[in-house]
Amino acid sequence: MDLIAEVSEEESATWQTKLHGILHGNTFSAEAFARLAQRLLRESGFIQLNVDGRAEDGSIEGNGTLRLNPLVSAKVFFQVKHTLEPVTKSQVRDFRGAMLGRGNHGLIITTGSFTTSAIEAAIRDGVPLIDLVDGEQLAERLKELKLGVKSEMVELVTVNDDWFQKL
Repeated sequence: MDLIAEVSEEESATWQTKLHGILHGNTFSAEAFARLAQRLLRESGFIQLNVDGRAEDGSIEGNGTLRLNPLVSAKVFFQVKHTLEPVTKSQVRDFRGAMLGRGNHGLIITTGSFTTSAIEAAIRDGVPLIDLVDGEQLAERLKELKLGVKSEMVELVTVNDDWFQKL
């Protein structure tokens, strides 16, 4: 006979759903999200991270140097968006406009998503590249870096009654 574990309703909610609930809750401000993004960038290999918390929509919120390997690094400008609304093509275009003449690589991190046209605009040929991190990718990265998310490996052991009966 196999043991069947009962899972409570709370436990059945995915960790991503719970995380997104926290990130979009009333007690988690845009300023807190900016601090979270800054920590995420540091843990992801950024050095010399500069953050301007007063960024207007479409402008640059900060920049940092990403160490690609021991010999190469790149300056990256970034913007964070604490919203459930999808980031649009015009928002990507405005951010790129703010980057012009200052750098050739950008990053937008959002708790929400990106429209299809925003994704296309971010990787358009002939203009500075903008990497996009949506809420799902953000959750996965937070899990990988163990930032506010703890994962545990659980060993599940079952006994095969049939095997013993055949002895």
